[in-house]
Amino acid sequence: MAFVPAQGYYPLYNPDIPCRSPIYGGLRPGMAIYITGKVSKHSNSFAVNMGCGQYDGTDIALHFNPRFEGRDTVVFNTFQSGSWGGEERKNEGIPFRRGNHFEMAILVQPGSYQVNVNGIPFYEFRHRIPMERVQCVHVAGDVKIQSITTVGGGVSSDTWSNYNTMKQVEDILIRYFGALTGGPAYPPGGAMILPTYPSMTLPVMETPVYNPPVPYYTNIPGGVSPKRTFIVKGFIPQGGQSFHINFKSSRTNDIALHFNVRLNENAVVRNSLLGGSWGNEERSAPFNPFKAGQYFDISIRTGNGRYKIFVNGQQFCEYTHRFPNVQMIDTLEVGGNIVLSLVQI
Repeated sequence: MAFVPAQGYYPLYNPDIPCRSPIYGGLRPGMAIYITGKVSKHSNSFAVNMGCGQYDGTDIALHFNPRFEGRDTVVFNTFQSGSWGGEERKNEGIPFRRGNHFEMAILVQPGSYQVNVNGIPFYEFRHRIPMERVQCVHVAGDVKIQSITTVGGGVSSDTWSNYNTMKQVEDILIRYFGALTGGPAYPPGGAMILPTYPSMTLPVMETPVYNPPVPYYTNIPGGVSPKRTFIVKGFIPQGGQSFHINFKSSRTNDIALHFNVRLNENAVVRNSLLGGSWGNEERSAPFNPFKAGQYFDISIRTGNGRYKIFVNGQQFCEYTHRFPNVQMIDTLEVGGNIVLSLVQI
């Protein structure tokens, strides 16, 4: 069973470092780059570069460089026509620690990159090079990367001109994260091949929600349908015991799929609540990818007769439909001991 990414959601998992992850068509306002990883225990530094080409020596629109020698510092810069620009440094409140996991989100705004780390705004870097020139994300240094994910978007300049405050910018980012469609193929070796699209024909997808509160509830417009993918990205804090994802019918209050990670039992339970009664639990799985202190990426794809569930890009399990009228499944719930990064339906 091959991994099928959600439309408008382009992940690359566990790449060798250094690595380059392509960005189709350059950047536009409303797009975002999510990177999850772990700083090496003896790291001196690592870098995330928004590159204008996929080769050494290319211009770099954003150079993000945590350094751990002496005082911990993060350096921001650009590289253009063979020369570095003026550095911008942040020396206070550095969220990166040797040996610790992290998630950073680079939110693309009309005039800047807003960099958030572990769900908290960290730094805003004004554009020095047009964002449309960026072609890839390049990661190098003493770091292990779990995933690099490009979330597509597309917001017109007319739309942006009507929004002047940071809060309004955040609202637009949330609304427009999901405008790209189609899925990349993953050939042997893990390289990403991005699809091509005729210009001006990008359909608008259901938009991801960034950093929602827990518990989280949302309506599924039109109900569940075959070949639809749902994404849940988040973090399990130390001491976290369990969390769950429920697909429910608001008409009957049945739970068609209960996906329940139980760290205290070292188990991932799947079940259904139909007519007020729980069915037989399913627990078998080839591995358990969930650990406290780490990030996760769950993709649940609805097939004609079953759910196909992937975790961090790897096939995890299948679950046969026990609630056959899937279009009546119109609610997604996420709860428990987690911090959510992104939900896309």
